[in-house]
Amino acid sequence: MNRITTKDYGKGAKSVMLLAHGAGAPMDSPFMDQLSAALEQQGIATVRFEFPYMVRRREDGRKRPPDRMPVLLDSFRAEVARVRTELGKDCLILVGGKSMGGRVASVLASEQAPDISGVICYGYPFHPPGKLDRWRTDHFSTVDCPMMIIQGTRDPFGKPEEVAARGKMRGLNRLCWLDGGNHDFKTPARHPESQATLIKRAACETSRFAQELLAGSELR
Repeated sequence: MNRITTKDYGKGAKSVMLLAHGAGAPMDSPFMDQLSAALEQQGIATVRFEFPYMVRRREDGRKRPPDRMPVLLDSFRAEVARVRTELGKDCLILVGGKSMGGRVASVLASEQAPDISGVICYGYPFHPPGKLDRWRTDHFSTVDCPMMIIQGTRDPFGKPEEVAARGKMRGLNRLCWLDGGNHDFKTPARHPESQATLIKRAACETSRFAQELLAGSELR
């Protein structure tokens, strides 16, 4: 298994999201399962796939570090091309992912990939935890389509005050904060909202973003 599609995926779909996994968990992790299900409930079909290093891990059970960025990009690019071939020219293709997967999606969009209509990142790794001198946002300014990031306010890879201190980021059209969420959108025990609630909220924000794209709304 190296690809999972939701039941709404197929000819006639108005929008499809290619949803890439993070660095340490596969495409069928609990987070990815919940997010994909929530997106489908919002009318967005998803295609999940695995990068080469994760495919090898699934085959032999050995953990490996992620492939280098050129390999990750080639893998993502091939999936975009396959979806376009399968669904035709009229389907809106969104790319995104969890953490590293979202970062790769944004880098791919910065290369002006013509088949990409929008980017949505869930828990973007703005910087390694505690390393504010290593921001991963330089490519944002060359992203050639609307981009949204959905981030938990407790995410050590980028908290509200850290991101705000950077000022306006050219290329980032929308930044949605999920109160209490960590890198996996999990909330503290006494928080009024659960991880499942925040994931559903992320799916609703994604749906709103996709509907604006379909309507041709100006997002920049």
